[in-house]
Amino acid sequence: MKNFNQNNLFSLLFFLSFSTLSVFSHLFSPPDNYLINCGSTSATTLLNNRPFTGDLAAKHSPSFSTSSHPLFVKNQNPLSNVPQIYHTARVFTKPTKYSFPIKQKGTHMVRFHFHAFNSSNLDLGRAQFNILVDGYVVLSNFTRFVTDSERNPRVVEYLVWVDSEKLVIVFVPSKDSELAFVNAIEVISAPTDLILETAQYLSSGNLKRFDGLNKQALEVVYRVTVGGPKVTPFNDSLWRTWVPDEEFLKSSVGSEKFYFGGRINYHVGGASREVGPDNVYNTARLIRSKNDSVPNVNMTWVFPVKGGYKYLVRLHFCDIASISGGLLYFNVYVNGYLVLEDLDISYITSSLASPYYVDFVVDGDSSVGALSVSIGPSKSSLPHVIDGMLNAVEVMKLNNQYKSLDGDVCADFVLKSHRSHGNTGIFLTLVAAVCIVLSLSIVIRRRIIESRESVSWSRLPVNSSEDNVKC
Repeated sequence: MKNFNQNNLFSLLFFLSFSTLSVFSHLFSPPDNYLINCGSTSATTLLNNRPFTGDLAAKHSPSFSTSSHPLFVKNQNPLSNVPQIYHTARVFTKPTKYSFPIKQKGTHMVRFHFHAFNSSNLDLGRAQFNILVDGYVVLSNFTRFVTDSERNPRVVEYLVWVDSEKLVIVFVPSKDSELAFVNAIEVISAPTDLILETAQYLSSGNLKRFDGLNKQALEVVYRVTVGGPKVTPFNDSLWRTWVPDEEFLKSSVGSEKFYFGGRINYHVGGASREVGPDNVYNTARLIRSKNDSVPNVNMTWVFPVKGGYKYLVRLHFCDIASISGGLLYFNVYVNGYLVLEDLDISYITSSLASPYYVDFVVDGDSSVGALSVSIGPSKSSLPHVIDGMLNAVEVMKLNNQYKSLDGDVCADFVLKSHRSHGNTGIFLTLVAAVCIVLSLSIVIRRRIIESRESVSWSRLPVNSSEDNVKC
């Protein structure tokens, strides 16, 4: 019995070692991978073993550069559960740029980390600013105080196509605050299959081809794992966070959560591990027939969005619940329109537990202020089996005609507005200086006049009048 346990233990350790090596051998290694710990002189390594480099000496760094003298603040009383990258911040009082040399052109993930802590010198909560990424306005008049009264750390993420030899990020303080800040910056090459060139465009209930998707700037608005717990960057090869779907699930009658303990079968041509990690595809919500009839129910998720933009809606599927192929058929609806009819995941992927995703571009209706996704049985659905399934949803905002993701404002306007504001300040300073000089000259002139009047008055003839006095 003892030898049996030792042999099993050895086999288990060998299997785990092999599995670990297999997993790490397939980890994504981005050509461009900048992790910047802003306002710090030293590197900081997070729990997911990602080293963030301090940027205070970056002006002369060969890897990236900044355009201004470094100003920084430090959190004197950081909370124990707040990662170290949020203990310091880089502060900007004028437009400042970061320039990152690019080794491989294509889509890049850009993340900004914000934590508006109080320091002895500045209150970062009052900062209001704009951020430009490669000519796109990604944040306009952004402030952490308004968006999060508790001032918890926040990460915003963008996907930007870069076709030059460098990527430039510009921080521009707003007129009202003249202060901008950031705690950390990530600039990472994205896998080529993360954002494809084409998608399906849903317009007035009709589907048509949408070209040039990968050349758009995208803001990640929602990244949701369906039926499962939160997925942290530690469990994602692209260091993303996937939140649970309960907040967005509006209709779930007849649905159930499902967990799959087996292996996810990634295959060429389907979704890769970088598109969606195992922890996303091994959970789902599904509709299951419990009698001889197919249930007439839908699962519906609603995502609040800002009108005036197009949105990429990415739906992730992986048949982890069927006992064999050819049994799962269901319909998919976006904003109430049928976009996929009689979807058979195993037919598309040629196997069970094999991930698949589909992209739709939709218009954000300002009158509705939300996007909806629904899953329900189709005419081909069968009793006694699974009749609907969804594993994950992503919603990303596309830039508008002004190359902006945050308002009807372009990068040139943001920069010119600040220059105009700066010129106005210089003008007011000059006006004030001129006023001071004029005031002093008037005072001196009056004193000279008074002095002359007192001396010459004694010499004036008694019959002379004041009207004849010349100064």
